[in-house]
Amino acid sequence: MKAMILAAGRGERMRPLTDHCPKPLLPAGGKPLLQWHIEALAAVGITSIVINHAHLGHQIESYFEDGSAFGVQLSYSAEATALETAGGIRKALHVLGDAPFLVINGDVACDWPLARTLEIAGKWQQGQLAHLVMVPNPPHHLAGDFALLGSAVKQPEPGETTFTFSGIGVYHPSLFSKLKVDEVAKLAPLLRQAMAAGKVQGELFSGFWMDIGTPERLEELNQRLNSARKH
Repeated sequence: MKAMILAAGRGERMRPLTDHCPKPLLPAGGKPLLQWHIEALAAVGITSIVINHAHLGHQIESYFEDGSAFGVQLSYSAEATALETAGGIRKALHVLGDAPFLVINGDVACDWPLARTLEIAGKWQQGQLAHLVMVPNPPHHLAGDFALLGSAVKQPEPGETTFTFSGIGVYHPSLFSKLKVDEVAKLAPLLRQAMAAGKVQGELFSGFWMDIGTPERLEELNQRLNSARKH
């Protein structure tokens, strides 16, 4: 099983913290955000990891190097200009291979059990393109993103209950096959097309999840992690 951590975002809402430090290297609980993901993946045996980067990406490579100090094998996909989520994944497909792979946003914190990835891949259906982890809508995103009908993820109808995409998903490489390498492309349009064809599955996770999108939420996570270490 291979994984990709998305780390190419500029982090505009995190400025001035991100003016001289890439967002995924910002510390919380004594470690960079990215390190928490890498260690969690290593703990469940997912050790082949691709990290994409753009803004100040050399700092990420200098910090983690080949990943051996963290028990993983890291490779990097450098983007001269950030390619958005789908574009970034497309550029790294040659490393990710032909089987379903896990993708995690580098700026989320979540207790979703990563070992579930192996279960999901083991039950992958013929023609399926994605499995999305959905979460209850946070205060800063009350409109949500998509609806869940059983295990199917779909565009919501008026009045239908919505949930927020967590930034954690398992994807089949063919979802991205029509994109050109180095093409800037968002993920949501690809997912909506796949949903319309009934090819997106998902699940609702109601445990701890945070989008670390502002300095205030970074500090909230920092306090949570420090408190957990003391106990």
